[in-house]
Amino acid sequence: MTATDVQLTQLDQLKKFTKVVADTGDFASMKEFAPQDATTNPSLILKAAVMPGYAHLVDKAIADAGGNASPAEIIDRLLVTFGLEILAIVPGRVSSEVDARLSFDGAATIAKAKSIIDLYQKAGIGRERILIKIASTWEGIQAATLLQKEGINCNLTLLFSFTQAVACAEGGIKLISPFVGRILDWHKKNAGKDFVGAEDPGVKSVTQIYTYYKKFGYNTEVMGASFRNKGEILELAGCDLLTIAPPLLAELKASTELVVRKLDPSKAASVDLQKVSFDEKSFRFALNEDAMATEKTAEGIRLFSADIVKLEQLIAQKRK
Repeated sequence: MTATDVQLTQLDQLKKFTKVVADTGDFASMKEFAPQDATTNPSLILKAAVMPGYAHLVDKAIADAGGNASPAEIIDRLLVTFGLEILAIVPGRVSSEVDARLSFDGAATIAKAKSIIDLYQKAGIGRERILIKIASTWEGIQAATLLQKEGINCNLTLLFSFTQAVACAEGGIKLISPFVGRILDWHKKNAGKDFVGAEDPGVKSVTQIYTYYKKFGYNTEVMGASFRNKGEILELAGCDLLTIAPPLLAELKASTELVVRKLDPSKAASVDLQKVSFDEKSFRFALNEDAMATEKTAEGIRLFSADIVKLEQLIAQKRK
């Protein structure tokens, strides 16, 4: 880092060694912070869909789907409609999520992913600009492994454990999104205290995964997600990607304090690690032994599923 870099905002400094991704469905925020990629999920799309400024996109998705379309088909259209608007803003990729209610149905997950990709392709968007978000269940990881072999890139979300991360890497998954803040939430609640800096359990988890991937040469990209404070982001400076919500992007943009790279692939080679592998039985047992990962994965699926239902209700009201 040079003396000139100190004059840059923390956001601009971070962009020098980490791809910054906008964690939002709000187009205005994307334009303001100029991220490379953008991620969405059912909760973010729901939040945007009920805003008056985006009502026309919901109407468009309903109209494009046709009068005989099922709620699920309209949801797919809505995801893609938002995705197309996002891709007109960001130069890179957008993540669109498979219905969380399919998290334990591999065949249905594959079918849904292909449906979403098909809608993008019909709109003239190539596969290289789309990441299909899938929950990091055993079924989700296996489905994503098969999709990757067909050239459909996946973003494995709701990832809370090293076990899930290893299975994703072995499956050749394009990208994973470990949830830093939700890991912190669980440990704060269970320990009855807060954690900061490098001692943050979410930071520790992503650091472990990143180091393991670089040590053993996996190509799967690591994208830290779900941040609770700016400190978590700064502790993971150097991670392949970080997806950050607008309020925290604003904090980074408002500061010119020095950002020091914390994660570096060159350092991983010297770390003493053993390579591990999981089949279905050992994966399920290891995940079961990790109370935090088990609880947070289940909770995340429930929350995203509930927001999909709310989107369906919103669409049903508009179709009356």
